[in-house]
Amino acid sequence: MTAHRRPPLIAVVTLLTAVLTVLLIAFAWPAARSEPRDLPIAVAGPSQLAGQVGAGLDQAMPGGFEVTTVADRASAVQKIQDREVYGAVVLDAQQPEVLTASAGGPAVAQILTQLGTRLSPDHPAKVTDVVPLPKDDPRGAGLAAGALPLVLGGILSAVALTRLVPSGAQRMVGAVSLAVAGGLALTAVLQFWLGSFAGNYLANAGVVALAIAAISLTLLGLEWLGGAAGLGIGAAVMMLLGNPLSGLASAPEMLPAGWGTLGQLLPPGAAGTALRSVSFFDGAGSGTAFVVLSAWLALGLALCGLGAMRSQHVVHGRHEASPVTV
Repeated sequence: MTAHRRPPLIAVVTLLTAVLTVLLIAFAWPAARSEPRDLPIAVAGPSQLAGQVGAGLDQAMPGGFEVTTVADRASAVQKIQDREVYGAVVLDAQQPEVLTASAGGPAVAQILTQLGTRLSPDHPAKVTDVVPLPKDDPRGAGLAAGALPLVLGGILSAVALTRLVPSGAQRMVGAVSLAVAGGLALTAVLQFWLGSFAGNYLANAGVVALAIAAISLTLLGLEWLGGAAGLGIGAAVMMLLGNPLSGLASAPEMLPAGWGTLGQLLPPGAAGTALRSVSFFDGAGSGTAFVVLSAWLALGLALCGLGAMRSQHVVHGRHEASPVTV
């Protein structure tokens, strides 16, 4: 009988170094390369002047903005509230005005504020925050930091249930129950203690619960079908891609090209967009995010269903293969 051979020390060190490098790249790279990329904004004023402003913006930050011309300030405000644009420049002969929405992304609001000075150095633009963040969390730190607990909630739920609950059906019930409880608890902390959320508490909690359920059920299904490897791959995707690409710390349009879109197709990014919309914009602009979350939830249920069918097939096969004794 041969003893179990342990991997050499150099292999362990190399593997752990690679893991640390991947973690650093996953979390630091999107933030280090954050800048406006086709960021939608509006310019209110005459077409000719609006065109000049658009050209000035493109010169200041090439490829940074996607400019839409609107007739007046009211139209610009409406587009911001509908989440069609992040902000606007209102042209005025006496003093231009920059409209921001810090609730839609504090980093974007800061960039637009700086642009007001660049566009008119002699007459700095007036800055108005149309949809501000709550006064208890004016930088939106709570919402930005909330992505990690949300992802961990889904991952830990799946890991704990696969280890502690033998029944597949009970695991699914447990995942949904934990998602609801986690949604209520996390939202209570963020809204009532930290003051990071506005709007209806139950609506906000529903978004968080939907995201946790989508993650945990998907991971449960992957574990059911692929074992620990399936669970590990799914957890890595949610943690190493979903969390840093969520855009909660800035905006999807500020992430490297293509990666912001990918982030919005994963539960953390979709949940962040839905939370901003539900909490601060009366749900405007949340349609795609809810479609993505619902699709992941459906995928998780489908994977769990396939896992249950396969388990049942294996059990029947064992019964048929067992000899009958008289």
